[in-house]
Amino acid sequence: MPDFVNLAAWDRALRIAVGGAMVAVGWLDLVPGLWAAALQLFGWFPLVTGLAGWCPGYVLLGCRTRLRPPASAPRPGAPQPPLP
Repeated sequence: MPDFVNLAAWDRALRIAVGGAMVAVGWLDLVPGLWAAALQLFGWFPLVTGLAGWCPGYVLLGCRTRLRPPASAPRPGAPQPPLP
């Protein structure tokens, strides 16, 4: 199964903070009219991608901020080979 998460921990935290701030500023009407609606609408994208840990834009661009584990490293929960 391919690795679903393509965002590093710092990227996720930044997206959650920025998206949450955008939605909050829009809901609290700290900016006038159309700007408040735009912040409420577009703030959900960084918030949800940060919570999910996956960004569809990164998939389209073929990049990621989370490093892949080395191929020789066992996956967590995978059965270990017996010791000789």
